[in-house]
Amino acid sequence: MNWGRLFLRILILVTATAAGEVIGVRLGVSVVGGLLGLSTVATLWALREEWRSRRLIDWLKRDSDAPSPALPGRWGDVAYHAEKALRARERELAAALADHAQFLQAFEATPNGVMLLDAAHHVVWCNRVAADHFGLDPDRDRLQLITNLVRQPLFVDYLLGGEHDEPLLMGSPHHQGSLSIVIRRYAADRLMVLLQDVSAREQADAMRREFVSHVSHEIRTPLTVLSGFVETLQALDLDRSERDRILGLMRQQSQRMQSLVSDLLVLARLEGSPRPPVDRWVDLDGLLSRIEAEVRSVSGGRHHIVFPPPTGLELAGQESELHSAIGNLVLNAVRYTPEGGEIRVEGGTNRDAHALIAVQDSGIGIAREHIPRLTQRFYRVDPSRSRETGGTGLGLAIVKHAIQRHGGELLIDSELGRGSRFSLRLPAARVRRVAPGGDTPALQSSAPLADAPVH
Repeated sequence: MNWGRLFLRILILVTATAAGEVIGVRLGVSVVGGLLGLSTVATLWALREEWRSRRLIDWLKRDSDAPSPALPGRWGDVAYHAEKALRARERELAAALADHAQFLQAFEATPNGVMLLDAAHHVVWCNRVAADHFGLDPDRDRLQLITNLVRQPLFVDYLLGGEHDEPLLMGSPHHQGSLSIVIRRYAADRLMVLLQDVSAREQADAMRREFVSHVSHEIRTPLTVLSGFVETLQALDLDRSERDRILGLMRQQSQRMQSLVSDLLVLARLEGSPRPPVDRWVDLDGLLSRIEAEVRSVSGGRHHIVFPPPTGLELAGQESELHSAIGNLVLNAVRYTPEGGEIRVEGGTNRDAHALIAVQDSGIGIAREHIPRLTQRFYRVDPSRSRETGGTGLGLAIVKHAIQRHGGELLIDSELGRGSRFSLRLPAARVRRVAPGGDTPALQSSAPLADAPVH
């Protein structure tokens, strides 16, 4: 307590009262004079306090960024503590707003849609992903009733039904595809709507189911044949020639299953292994020489097969995968080229220094409507002919995966009745020339090859 200030106030009060008493004595009303002096002091005191309080109130009403008024006495103390509390509250509010902004930024960064609804189902906030899924404008549609914006009955029933334990699967109202919608309650009466685009997942599930179905069918057919032959051998007393014929057919079906399993393992390895190295070089001439020996053995002299002269090239990548890609193309040419037909393999570089390995045959050819689907697993233009030639329906799928893993592409050009041309093109970064002497002539691509669709 400020005793000096208190003593000064008492002295002013006593002086005013004494002055009033003196004036009252002279007027003959001493008591009234004293009261008049006292009331005058009280009035002046009240006016001064009102003026100080008004300055403080005006400051509180105005911009709070201005400093508090410099007031004497207790009003100054009140102004100081009020400003201190106000600044502390402003800092707390700024921190809360910053946390809120970061919280919304985190929601905005998520790959899934997030929408916040109030108790009456008005849109409080939504991120860009949710707005895209529902076809909304995050700013314009704020505070709008969500059931007026998204009117699909499935969503409205799910929202209003109150049973949100299981997610809702529905078609996207704004894009093609499917959405998984989950609603969770927060802050007692508010709702958070979480949206996820599950189109890719559903497509993958469908492909998986189709793949399992194809594999089951492909394996079931030879197993059925083998089972029938086993029952025949057990039930009938066959002569040696008939028995040998049946055993030969059984061996053919078992080899077919072995080829299928082998191709499936190759596909699994291609999809699950790291990308091929860029610093491991494979001699293309040696690779083509080994493939030529295998193909001539399979052909058995029934075709005129031409392989290129030495290319002097090396390719960066995985030798086994390149062998599978090129070998499958040449073996397919053997399978689908009639006896006496020609199969020509070319190798070299084009004008852009890309490596090109092309396989041209004079076989039955392929109708153009089938070409875009040739690299799909188990797709066959003629299933009966494919089974007769021993194909599994996975060869071109293996070629596509193997060449794409090397940064390359498969080019297909064919015409029904006029043969086919399958080309592998690898980027220049995976090609180098090691042959001494002059340059190897570039492989000249025909116009149809340049315009061929990529698969």
